[in-house]
Amino acid sequence: MNLHINGLNIDVSDALRERITTKLERVNRHSSGSIISVHFTLSSDKHQHKAAAHLHLAGKDLHVEAVESEMQAAIDVLMDKIDRAVLQHKEKSHNVR
Repeated sequence: MNLHINGLNIDVSDALRERITTKLERVNRHSSGSIISVHFTLSSDKHQHKAAAHLHLAGKDLHVEAVESEMQAAIDVLMDKIDRAVLQHKEKSHNVR
């Protein structure tokens, strides 16, 4: 799995990278390794922090965003959304077969 993390108007610290990789391990376990690449973009405007992710799965691309007042909260909400989207994709792909 390829992982890219970019920051717009924000420096991506080691703590943010560690938080993203730790949370992404849980999502990767649920996806059964079907995640090919993930591109994260973290941005900050005055009082809002935005975390966005573009996932390339086997057979589908997903784009998920979260906006919160703190960056850590935005990352947590984003990972929950990613987890739900990956599980939905996994269920749909198993139902088709």
